[in-house]
Amino acid sequence: MGMRISLFLIGLFLFLQASFAFAGETSRGVVRDAVSKKPLPGATVTLDGTVVSTDPNGEFSIPAAVRRVVARAPGYRREEIVAGDEAPLIELRPFSPKGLYLSFWGAGHGGLRGAALKLIEDTELNALVIDVKGDLGLLSYPSDIPLADAIGAQKTITLRKLPELVRTLKEKGIYVIARIVVFKDAPLAQARPELAVHRPNGTPFTDREGLGWVDPFATEVWDYNIAVAEEAAKMGFDEVQFDYVRFPHVTGLVFARENTEENRVAAISGFLARAKERLAPYNVFTSADIFGYVCWNTDDTSIGQRLDALAPFVDYLAPMLYPSGFEFGVGEYKNAVEYPYEVVSLSLRKAQKRTGLPAVRFRPWLQAFRDYAFDRRRFKWFEIGAQIEASRDFGADGWMLWNASNVYRDYGLEDSAAKGIASLPEEAGAVQEDSGKGGSG
Repeated sequence: MGMRISLFLIGLFLFLQASFAFAGETSRGVVRDAVSKKPLPGATVTLDGTVVSTDPNGEFSIPAAVRRVVARAPGYRREEIVAGDEAPLIELRPFSPKGLYLSFWGAGHGGLRGAALKLIEDTELNALVIDVKGDLGLLSYPSDIPLADAIGAQKTITLRKLPELVRTLKEKGIYVIARIVVFKDAPLAQARPELAVHRPNGTPFTDREGLGWVDPFATEVWDYNIAVAEEAAKMGFDEVQFDYVRFPHVTGLVFARENTEENRVAAISGFLARAKERLAPYNVFTSADIFGYVCWNTDDTSIGQRLDALAPFVDYLAPMLYPSGFEFGVGEYKNAVEYPYEVVSLSLRKAQKRTGLPAVRFRPWLQAFRDYAFDRRRFKWFEIGAQIEASRDFGADGWMLWNASNVYRDYGLEDSAAKGIASLPEEAGAVQEDSGKGGSG
């Protein structure tokens, strides 16, 4: 018995000695605002792949063995340092993305991309949203994912040198966002019918565009899209934005599980949770595009999107606040296109009230295309400028302009008049401006 007690005491002593030694090898780092020098509580810090959050004093613990320290926080540029012998100090620069969208085809079109870059150079714009996996389910770049090649998602490549493009854009100070269309995926639905959404008669479901969707309950679908997101992160994108991260807005469809609100919400939040976990080592921001009416509805709008369930798993919520999308109006404003400021302002405030999130966790999509629901008006200075002003007054972390044809003007953008910028001409060979109803969350 005495021998056992002695061995136990020796083991306990060695354990405590190792624990104290380990404790002695840790230090306290701090994340703070590069301008105000104030600490940033709740910032995300990744230590050689391990993720922690800063405490109310902006501090975090760091083992001595850690060398690569990266950090990010909504409303700031992400940052990376190499830890030395002293406790690391990470300063994050405030940043508010103001972006344009370039589609699968537009990003690879020299004229459209060049016009967008010129507009960024001459105005307050400082960000680009680029289709990495577009509405047709095609990947715009050469991928190493076997499934992408097997299902035909690589049959058309529009950005053969995407890593070089990302690097060039970042050298210009442009914030680069990778848009990934998730559950609207015709190639995957066609090649793998067991993963597709079906109609009650057993036939694969296709939407009004004739495109198939894949089952949001299928974890194989989750992993495929997250693999695309990981490739985007490795290429240097600042942010991964998931679009069509929802169920089809059609009744009577058949999925792998019962189509209840509880199950739908669990599927969408589950996908985002897994994406957050897998993308954590890359220190990349994440966002999710959501229906405009999701800001107002207390249920999941029958598509699995409920604000309280989505918010914990993304850095930014990106509601699509196109006035044309509010066909039933907003509050007392029935003709939404006549009140673009009110539509954006009220929707953001409603979303904030329901979630309790700070304004910086929201970055809305704004309408830069012709109306399709009310009077067919073109969105110009008043309409676009009012939306931007509403986003700014709310305190959102910037905004993004959507036009499916990728033809943009300087309407509503700061500094354009002072710099004498004329409206950009239509590009030869560009797609005709359409309703822009893509990007439907």
